[in-house]
Amino acid sequence: MFNVRMEGFRFSSQLFILLIAVCIGVSSGFEFKHHDNQELFNVLRDVNIKCKNITRVYALNEGSVLGIPLYVIEFSTKPGRHEVLKPEFKYIANMHGNEVLGRELLLKLADYLCDEYRTGNPHIKELIETTRIHLMPSMNPDGWQLATDTGGHDYLIGRTNNNSVDLNRNFPDLDRIVFDNEYENSDKNNHLLEQLTKLNDPLQPETRAVIRLIMQIPFVLSANLHGGDLVANYPYDESRSGSQSNEYAATPDDETFRHLALAYSSRHPDMASQHRKGCVDSQFAKQGGITNGAQWYSLQGGMQDFNYLSSNDFELTLELGCEKYPPPEDLQLEWERNKEALINYIWQSHIGIKGVVYDAKTKQPISNAIIHVANVTGVESIDIKHDITSVYGGDYYRLLTPGTYKVTVYKDGYVPHTKLVTVTNPSFTQALRVDFPLKATHGHHNNNHKHPFHSSKVIILFNRKLRTNMPRVIETGPHGWRKESQF
Repeated sequence: MFNVRMEGFRFSSQLFILLIAVCIGVSSGFEFKHHDNQELFNVLRDVNIKCKNITRVYALNEGSVLGIPLYVIEFSTKPGRHEVLKPEFKYIANMHGNEVLGRELLLKLADYLCDEYRTGNPHIKELIETTRIHLMPSMNPDGWQLATDTGGHDYLIGRTNNNSVDLNRNFPDLDRIVFDNEYENSDKNNHLLEQLTKLNDPLQPETRAVIRLIMQIPFVLSANLHGGDLVANYPYDESRSGSQSNEYAATPDDETFRHLALAYSSRHPDMASQHRKGCVDSQFAKQGGITNGAQWYSLQGGMQDFNYLSSNDFELTLELGCEKYPPPEDLQLEWERNKEALINYIWQSHIGIKGVVYDAKTKQPISNAIIHVANVTGVESIDIKHDITSVYGGDYYRLLTPGTYKVTVYKDGYVPHTKLVTVTNPSFTQALRVDFPLKATHGHHNNNHKHPFHSSKVIILFNRKLRTNMPRVIETGPHGWRKESQF
C-alpha cells in the first residue's frame, strides 16, 4: 500500500507520478464507512483524479497537533484562483473529533459533485460553474483518531484536539469587541481583527490554519458541521450580557441568518419536522429546526461568529443528528437525508446582490471599498449595521433576503455612490448584479487594483499576534506531491 507522507515529499517527474497512479489505482466507487485519516486523503485524491479539471486538493499550511494535514478539496472551473463575481463557499466538518457524521458527508459530497458534473447533471454543473466550493472533511483528525480508538461511544472523548483544547472555543473573541462598539455607538461593525488587542488563550495549530484560510479567501457563505443535536444554529453564539442561555443575541443580519438556517432545515426531512422527538431539547422543531446560538447557550471563541466579524463570511453551525458517532450502516441513509439540504445551502451563496466596484474614469477595480446597506422595504429605513467590503478584483457579494434596499459604496478618495435595488432571489440563480463606478475626488485615482482581501495592516497585525509569517497553502496533487501557492 502506498503510504503518502506530506511533509517535504516531492516528485520531480510527471511520468513517475503517472506510473505510481497506475500502481495505486483509483477506487471503483465510494464506500460508506468511517474513513481513517489516510483513507480520507485517498477519497479526495480519487475525486481529484476523476475530476482533475474542476478540482484541487490542498492542505493548510499547519496541520494538527500530531502533524496530520488538514486537507481541503476545491471545486471550481478554474481551481486555485478567485474569479471575479464567483462567490466563495466552504464547509468544515469534524471540528469536534468525536462528531463524525459531517466528515463522512463531506467526503460523499465531494464524490457526488464530481460524478454528477461528469454525467452532465445541469443543476450541479451550474452550481460548480458559478461557485467556488471548498470542502474540509476534518479540522480535528487527532480528536477523530482518539474517539475512534476508544470506540466512538463517549460523548466527550475525542471532542478536543490533542492539546485538550475545544477548537470551537479557541477563536479570537470578536463578539466582545462588536458589543462594546455597539454600546459606544461606534461605526466599526466588521473586519474587527485590527481592533483585537489580546488573545484569551493561545491559538491551536488547527485554529491558526483555519484563520489564515479565512484571511486569504473571500468567503461569502459557510457552515461548520457538528453532531449531538438536530438544528441549524445561527449567530450570535455569544450573549451580550454574559447570560449563559435563553438570551437572543441578534446580529444586524438576523433576518438573513434566519433565512439561511431555514434553507438547510427546511430541506432536511426531520430537522424542521413538528413530529420528531428532540435529541435533548424538543423546542427546535417548533422553531422550524433553527436556533439563535446564544439563546440556546452562550459560548466564547466560536468559529461561526469569528467568520462573520472578521471577514465578509456568513456562517452557520449545523448540528446533524443526535448521535455524534453513528454506526457505519447508518451513513448512507444520513447522506440521503442531508444531500438536498447540503446542496441547497451552497446555493444560498447567490442570494442578494453582487457586483464590481471600479474607478469611473480608469475602469480599474477598487478593493476594500465599504458596502453599506439600508432596508427601505417598510415605512422606515433601517440601517443594517454590518458592512462588507469589495475584494480582489473589486467584486463584492452582499447576502440579502427579498426586499428593497438602499446600497451605498464608500472608499477614501472617492465620492460615495448610492443605488436603490430590489432583491427577489429566484431559486437556483445567480445574485442580482449591481456595479458601482466611483468618481475620484481631487484628482485621486485608484492605480493599485491588486489589493489583498484584507488590508496589509490587518494581515501584519494578525501575523504579529500569532508570531508567524505570511500564510501560504500547501497544494497537493493526486499522489502527495506538493507545492506552495498563494490564492
